[in-house]
Amino acid sequence: MIYETVAAVDLGSNSFRLQVGRVVDNQIYVLDSLKEPVRLASGLTADKRLDPAAQARALNALRLFGERLGGLDKGAVRAVATNTLRVAKNAGEFLPLAEEALGFPIEVIAGREEARLIYIGASHSLPLATHRRLVVDIGGGSTEFIIGKQHDPQLMESLYMGCVTYTLRFFPDRKIDKKRLREAQVAAAKEIELIAHDYQRLGWKEAVGSSGTARAIADILELNGLNPGGESGITRAGLERLCALLIKAGSAEALDLPGVKGDRLPVLPGGVAIMSAVFEELDIEHMTYADGALRLGVLYDLLGRFHHHDMRDSTVAQFRRRYQVEGDQVERVEATALSALTQLVGGAPSESDLLFLSWASRLHEIGISIAHNAYHKHGAYILTYADMPGFSKKDQARLAMLVLGHRGKLEKLGPVPASDSIWRLVFCLRLAVLMHRTRDDRALPAWAVKPLGNGFQLDVPGDWLAENPWTAAALGEETYIWRQIGRDYMVKSKTTRKVA
Repeated sequence: MIYETVAAVDLGSNSFRLQVGRVVDNQIYVLDSLKEPVRLASGLTADKRLDPAAQARALNALRLFGERLGGLDKGAVRAVATNTLRVAKNAGEFLPLAEEALGFPIEVIAGREEARLIYIGASHSLPLATHRRLVVDIGGGSTEFIIGKQHDPQLMESLYMGCVTYTLRFFPDRKIDKKRLREAQVAAAKEIELIAHDYQRLGWKEAVGSSGTARAIADILELNGLNPGGESGITRAGLERLCALLIKAGSAEALDLPGVKGDRLPVLPGGVAIMSAVFEELDIEHMTYADGALRLGVLYDLLGRFHHHDMRDSTVAQFRRRYQVEGDQVERVEATALSALTQLVGGAPSESDLLFLSWASRLHEIGISIAHNAYHKHGAYILTYADMPGFSKKDQARLAMLVLGHRGKLEKLGPVPASDSIWRLVFCLRLAVLMHRTRDDRALPAWAVKPLGNGFQLDVPGDWLAENPWTAAALGEETYIWRQIGRDYMVKSKTTRKVA
């Protein structure tokens, strides 16, 4: 479905932001923006748990956003959470409360997926160019580095350092001196050293900063004439002068300069230290600024899904190639699994169920590239931990569960609610894999499936079962496996003879 109005919510480590846009001729025009300085990362305890105060600030902000989003369809809104909720050990407890407050699902995205979306947003807010750009986005808890050309990211990394975390680590009492600032710069430089070689080897012509830290630094340098020759953006010389002024002031709060915004002040020292290290390690002299970043990238990615340019399809295709999946076999499995799903729901399945069953069918054998023994476990591991552009961590977990559950016992899937549609998808995928065990194009019998109590019924010709005793035995084993988790499963021949 195509929407005229779309919205993105960014649950950042420093601020929560909402952006609402209007879609006109495949372009997004921003209608409204909201920002709440939640400082989520500052609420992480020493054992990586969100404290109650940070949770309360976050929920209050999300309720405000939810009020603004009232009336929008769930398909027109995408909410993403970044580094702090990637690392918080109690994120699983907090997210249901957050989703209730916002009124929409929230996806925790991986660092490289965040980087991809940042680049898409930045590139759409800059003049189109044929040269490579380096985009650097210093967030509250992580910093993303992306090299790309036009709207296509080519190299992406996310490092665990941000303006909030570094300010808390190196300037806990808000006091700034030369020693502390240098320690923060050196720590950031050590992180950047790990990726610098690959980035410099690929190269770029233009460096671009995005998000709040880059904008705050650029504003200060421009408004106070700290850049040589009145240059715009961020310069190495301007950064050095700003560092000297911070040391002289002794704290960001004492920095009495135009352009220093109150909500950005508390985390400015960490941001400046990281930006200085970026310039030093990547040998940057000048950086421009892009208005667009994660939120705009989320909106354009959402727009691509509406127009059937879903990045997730591209990722699945790439994984099939990378892990040398046999195309004919997974296409047979996919067709049968989707047919079973359509029969079970008695009409058109939800778009989400169709997509996940289709992707799981195409990827269920990727683990064979590691070893045939327990290949479903290898495949589930890959899908859980690999970088999968376009997929949230929740998406990856659901996909991994389907692949893990397509063979073997079902208890390993854990305590999944009986009402979750994933059980339907697991059934369809297991049935399709079993029916195509011969891995050829021989015709299947006239089979049918339908719901049965809290489970499923498969109708299949009795003579075909008699001619295929291995399959008949395997179907009998399936009924036992499903009953072990309290689900009904009956295999019924046309002569009403039950198997198992």
